[in-house]
Amino acid sequence: MKDIILLKQGEIVLKGLNKKYFEQRLAANAAKRLKPYGKFHIYTIQSTVYVEPLDDEADMDAAFAALQTLFGVISLTRAAACEKNAEAIAAKAIAYLAGAMERARSFKVETRRSDKQFPMTSIQLSQYVGGALADAYPQVKVDVHAPELTVNVEVRDLAAYVHGDPVRGAGGMPVGCNGRAVTLLSGGIDSPVSTWMIAKRGVHLIPVHFWSFPYTGEAAKEKVISLARQLTDWCGTMRLAVVPFTHIQEEIRDKCPEEYFTILMRRFMMRIADRIAVDNGCSALVTGENLGQVASQTMSAMAVTEAVCTLPVLRPLIGFDKQEIVNLSRKIGTFDTSTLPYEDCCTVFTPRHPALRPTVDKALEAEAPLDVEGLVEEAVMGTDYVKL
Repeated sequence: MKDIILLKQGEIVLKGLNKKYFEQRLAANAAKRLKPYGKFHIYTIQSTVYVEPLDDEADMDAAFAALQTLFGVISLTRAAACEKNAEAIAAKAIAYLAGAMERARSFKVETRRSDKQFPMTSIQLSQYVGGALADAYPQVKVDVHAPELTVNVEVRDLAAYVHGDPVRGAGGMPVGCNGRAVTLLSGGIDSPVSTWMIAKRGVHLIPVHFWSFPYTGEAAKEKVISLARQLTDWCGTMRLAVVPFTHIQEEIRDKCPEEYFTILMRRFMMRIADRIAVDNGCSALVTGENLGQVASQTMSAMAVTEAVCTLPVLRPLIGFDKQEIVNLSRKIGTFDTSTLPYEDCCTVFTPRHPALRPTVDKALEAEAPLDVEGLVEEAVMGTDYVKL
């Protein structure tokens, strides 16, 4: 019998009659994630997803690493399968966990017996396997209260499985089970984190980036493409929409009051993102806005920019402080790329004294000289898509 990977479901276990839908989505996402690493049989039994290699060519190490960033999985472990009898289980535990037992100073055995036809109780099997391990590794003491290593034995329908302590999974919900949204993705620290947070809630995302060539160069665009590509480790396959934004910013600079440059720019971003979202069957917009972080992220400013949207705007970072966002950025692997010294369009034509208490009426007055609908249409039609 080959090693397998066991994925423990997270919030899916709380679902009711529609639980099957979430399980199917999780299994489908796992299959996509594992496609580069070989052929696998993926199936779900009793809230556990089994990932079984179909041949010896499967790269189990790479598969295990890839599944650690799969949303919907609360923990995972690589397990050895064996026949469902006490002697075989004990022998497998002694051999399979040799390295872990030699490193540990104490251990205990925990058994889950979903196959109630198995002739021993869970406690009896734990005692049997624990005794065999104690004889094989006499330097490791038994400690049922605070062991360094927990040896897990699972007796299930098809086989028995032996494994050590599980590794923490990504948690959350399977991507795609809670609909689609557009996420505004800049080259900074915040927006990749907000994207990750909404993907964790089971949302499939279309990232939208606003590019102001030649004020922001190719390096700035490539930086955002790199960020989006890094996010696919968590979010799955995405299409990055790169929106040409230069003409809009130049029109704002030439025809509008300076203190409203940033507010009007954000209103155009939200209009365009809203349009792309509707065209792609999305139900919401996602931003990395954080209350009070900059002048365009006061409550009044966000109300003015959101006023142009037809879809709800999700702001997962709204109550975070900067260090919390930086910590998450490091966790998901985007921090180093986000801090590369390439500016994005938000730094172009920054006003010296931005409006601190903007209103919708004042914003409408400030953008009155602009052909708003024509500029939005031009940007949407000029959008390029990069498949990641």
